[in-house]
Amino acid sequence: MPSTREIRGRIRSVKNIAQITRTMQMVASSRMRRAQERVERSRPYTEQLRELVSRLANVAVEDIGGEIALLKQRPVRNIGYLLITPDRGLSGALPSNINRRAATSALETQKKFAEQGERPGIDYIVVGRKGRDFVLRNRLPMLAEFTNYGDRPSLLDASAMAQVAVDAFLKGEVDVVYLVYARFINTVTQLPTVVQLLPVEPPTEQEGTRRNVDYIYEPDAASIFEALLPRYVDVQVYQALLETLASFFSAQMVAMKNATDNANDLIQDLTLTYNKARQASITTQILEIVSGAAAL
Repeated sequence: MPSTREIRGRIRSVKNIAQITRTMQMVASSRMRRAQERVERSRPYTEQLRELVSRLANVAVEDIGGEIALLKQRPVRNIGYLLITPDRGLSGALPSNINRRAATSALETQKKFAEQGERPGIDYIVVGRKGRDFVLRNRLPMLAEFTNYGDRPSLLDASAMAQVAVDAFLKGEVDVVYLVYARFINTVTQLPTVVQLLPVEPPTEQEGTRRNVDYIYEPDAASIFEALLPRYVDVQVYQALLETLASFFSAQMVAMKNATDNANDLIQDLTLTYNKARQASITTQILEIVSGAAAL
């Protein structure tokens, strides 16, 4: 059994760790609430934009669909992935789950297109250090990387990320682009999600939200639709950034709470061990005194 001095040192160390994890839990909780508020505020705008693009697509895409570069379908020889991950760790399995989802999707997509012809290549556009480290560790081809995007990324930041994917698509470096991110469900649930970013697939208007209204567009529906598509891509990337941030802070808060609880449990076990060791030491000292007195 270790000495009482060693046990006291371990208790002191675990208490310091518990204090750090508790502080990180409180910080993550505060940032999580702000990130959740930003996600909730941005979702109505994203949904309205999706509905508008859907309405315009029903009117204009049959006339000019083949003339818009962001809508063009072509044989897939190279696949691009815009991978959005956290910049920091201490968030449990969230970064690993996002990276694993991207790798799994890449293999499945390669296999699907390989059945139609030759096996396409994979290129990554990485946002966040965790995704960059994953790509570099596995020696995967990377077109661009964005790190240190902070806790409050702007739409301009998302536009710069989306522009790299759009340029690669327009130049023919990639023929299809998928967006991988963590969709925020609630504090304990974050869902790694893969959606097609390019070529743009206009969302279909649901039956429950369809409005039997004939809108008058100025100058015309086709021009508005073509001008709105780049904005639609930017907003998709921006929403994915916000969702990933909210997921990160939620996962970090839960991870730090679990770490604090585990540290407190360990402190209780060490305190019990310390009390037993101290009691054994006192008993030994009493026996030595009694034995010495009896000898005299």
